[in-house]
Amino acid sequence: MTTSDVRTTAVAVDPGPLIKLTIADCAAKVLHSAVTLGVFRVCAEQPADADHIAAATGLHPRMAADFLDALAGLGLLERSGDHYGNAPLAQAYLVPGTATYLGGFVELTNETLYSTWGRLTEALTTGAPQHLDPDKGGFVGDKHKDPEKMKRFFAGLDAYSDRMGTELAGRIDWSRHASVLDLGGARGNLASVLVVEHPHLTAGVFDLERTRPLFTEHTARLGLGDRIAFTGGDFFTDDIPKADVIVLGHILHGFDTDRRQELLRRVHASVNPGGQVLVYDRMIDDERRDAERLLSSLHMRLVSPDGSEYRVGDLRGWLREAGFTDSAAEPLLGTHTLVTAVR
Repeated sequence: MTTSDVRTTAVAVDPGPLIKLTIADCAAKVLHSAVTLGVFRVCAEQPADADHIAAATGLHPRMAADFLDALAGLGLLERSGDHYGNAPLAQAYLVPGTATYLGGFVELTNETLYSTWGRLTEALTTGAPQHLDPDKGGFVGDKHKDPEKMKRFFAGLDAYSDRMGTELAGRIDWSRHASVLDLGGARGNLASVLVVEHPHLTAGVFDLERTRPLFTEHTARLGLGDRIAFTGGDFFTDDIPKADVIVLGHILHGFDTDRRQELLRRVHASVNPGGQVLVYDRMIDDERRDAERLLSSLHMRLVSPDGSEYRVGDLRGWLREAGFTDSAAEPLLGTHTLVTAVR
């Protein structure tokens, strides 16, 4: 190919998508800063001008106009004249104190993703997981050593599990079941949503023993301390409590294939006959074409020695090998896949 041919090809192909991809993290950082500074809290009260928002959030006047207009351009704020108010997306999910607030999840990703992904090239060439530096604010992998960091970590997860719990509460015919166990259920947030929506359910959480104090504190604050039981233990060495339904959310992606199969066999032994297993993750489509799912898988490889996302078809095969039947898959929240199977 000649120099002229290369130039002609370059002119024919719009470089815009490449430029947008190159600076994609800039938009995410604008969102993270807006959550941290409380912009959406201020704009939820009533539309306000840039001076008012700057005074309420600490924005410097030199930065305020471009920052707020960028948020409007991203669809998070709406501008009318010189006043800004929350767009529907921000009003629904980014106003602190509301039942649907996802700001904790936004803050969690801001704190955990950037330092890790900054080491992607190293991970790609060494194959080694990249752990955050606790001296620089990181806490993945060492969060259990600091109770306050654990609380912040789980608060971010709670923001997401509230929405997930609501979805599961409506997707499954819970009238057919009397009990549910959330495997790796942390401080019981998803289980709390299920028992509130379906009061007849007996709920349990199975997680590492070090999580118990945070579970006890959280469920007591929700007024559900007597509705959800906690069992401390290890997935692979301790007995998994029996239940009609066992939920595995963001669990299997932390292990390699052999361990996943082993865990599913153990789960099968603990699901009551006629019961179900529910598995949700950012599973990879069977043709491995969904870039967002593949990025999630790459993230798991970045932060863990054995983890990754997995294909829906592979999971259904593992469930069948474990003894489950009638597996089915469906989209969940637009970002996840839910796979169910029967014992």
